[in-house]
Amino acid sequence: MVTTASTGAGPRQQSFDDLGTPLHEVTFCVIDLETTGGSAERCGITEIGAVKLRGGECLGTFQTLVNPGQAIPPQITVLTGITESMVVPAPRIEEVLPSLLEFVGSAVIVGHNVRFDLGFLAAALERDARAPLSNRSIDTCALARRLVRDEVPNCRLGTLASRLRLDHRPSHRALDDALATGDLLHALLERVGPMGITGLDDLLVLPTIKGHAQAAKLALTEKLPREPGVYLFRDRQGEVLYVGKASNLRTRVRSYFSGDTRRKIGPMLREAHRVDHIVCAAPLQAAVLEVRLIHRHQPRFNRRGKRWSGYCYVKLTCNERFPRLSIARVPRPDGGVYLGPLSSKRFAQRVVEAIQSVSPIRRCTATPGRSPRESPCAPAQIGVACCPCAGAITEEAYREHVDRIVRAIRHDPDILLAPLRRRMTRLADAERFEEAADVRDRAAALASALRRQRRFDELRGAGRLVVESGGGGAELSRGRLVRSWMGTETPRPLPIEAPDAPDAGDPLPRDLADELACVASWLDQSADTLRLVHCTGGLASPLPRLPSFQATEPEKARR
Repeated sequence: MVTTASTGAGPRQQSFDDLGTPLHEVTFCVIDLETTGGSAERCGITEIGAVKLRGGECLGTFQTLVNPGQAIPPQITVLTGITESMVVPAPRIEEVLPSLLEFVGSAVIVGHNVRFDLGFLAAALERDARAPLSNRSIDTCALARRLVRDEVPNCRLGTLASRLRLDHRPSHRALDDALATGDLLHALLERVGPMGITGLDDLLVLPTIKGHAQAAKLALTEKLPREPGVYLFRDRQGEVLYVGKASNLRTRVRSYFSGDTRRKIGPMLREAHRVDHIVCAAPLQAAVLEVRLIHRHQPRFNRRGKRWSGYCYVKLTCNERFPRLSIARVPRPDGGVYLGPLSSKRFAQRVVEAIQSVSPIRRCTATPGRSPRESPCAPAQIGVACCPCAGAITEEAYREHVDRIVRAIRHDPDILLAPLRRRMTRLADAERFEEAADVRDRAAALASALRRQRRFDELRGAGRLVVESGGGGAELSRGRLVRSWMGTETPRPLPIEAPDAPDAGDPLPRDLADELACVASWLDQSADTLRLVHCTGGLASPLPRLPSFQATEPEKARR
């Protein structure tokens, strides 16, 4: 027989799309099951008890015996007092599920060792061809281990009910145990307030914090809002230790005390004395602000975003009689053609090797004199490069090679990529796979560098750009974010302003590359929802799409 009773107003269902719902507004449904054994696959449910709670009040109860369709072992009858004669006239679980699901609704499910109860319910739903429960759940046993383990000999429900003097005591009957679990939930919730846990999201992650060495510093997160923005961990002297971005500041910062196992997190939390934050209008603003703050403070616990000082350029020295390729740390107004900034000197060297392997541009670093020397340099002797020093080529003929490289960088990358592709194919056909893979890696580096350069030039060439996407928008100036907004709110400028990027065609400074890459990534990810509002330049590119030259999985395995 199913019996339900309610007190006060009818239950108000919660959607919980906002995990920051205050705990006093959350509807909990405490569930307890009695079964014929411990296996959800082989055993059956004999009794269900549930109680719905919100704001410390009982909104209703649910209780029923269930015919398990199998014999009840004697030891289970001794433990629970439930006999076969009691469950024979009771409904089968298939008949009970509709009423139970209606009673639970969208409430947060609570149980003591809740995985046991959810496992039996999941098996019953699957056998009845019903969708699995999607409700969030809380285990009072895990909460008790986190909050009161030092005060009790064990975290069994009976022990906790006795030591914490709960109003209801468990009896191995479903409703009694559910009521006792509800009392335990309220007792534990009284203890989490001083820890700064006021919302459902905080409560859900609390058991995973376990015995975190820095759990006492959770109080640093009390004033963090559940909004997008940037957070800064600071030490006692105010020095910035770490900068990060988040779509939900409170949830992200609190996650450092639970699931984040990176080696640097422990030392960083030990030194942390306060957490500052800046609320941002939109995720793009948070991402760009994170880049600017990392560049400004150079936090020692950040790795990403601090490499910009090591960026470099591939330079074609067009200010010489016989230009050559070199790697430059800083671009200068010297008439050279620059490709970059690139992520590292090693990557830049790969790009240089790719160009040199299909162009006979000179490789020696000595300045060619007016008088030819006696013998050509080693690369010229093996036929892979010209040797102007030996007088083997005129300035006019050499200039043709230089012009081809310039055209490839600026307009027609196939001038360089097509020969690389043909060479890679020939080597693969000859089963010289390692050499083919090396050519492919060089081609991939060159294509990646050209693609990055092209994207930066397109952003800078767009001038002032205003776009809208997903209910928000952004204003850019030569690729740099000026302001952004969400919905109908007033557009917000960034708290940290920065000068404009130079015009397309001029080398992009190293310190601006990360920000333009961030903006370019956002534009690409939002491309299907973007609406162009204003553009003073040109945003579309007439240039052909660049290949990636990425290795396939079989090729990676073979290497």
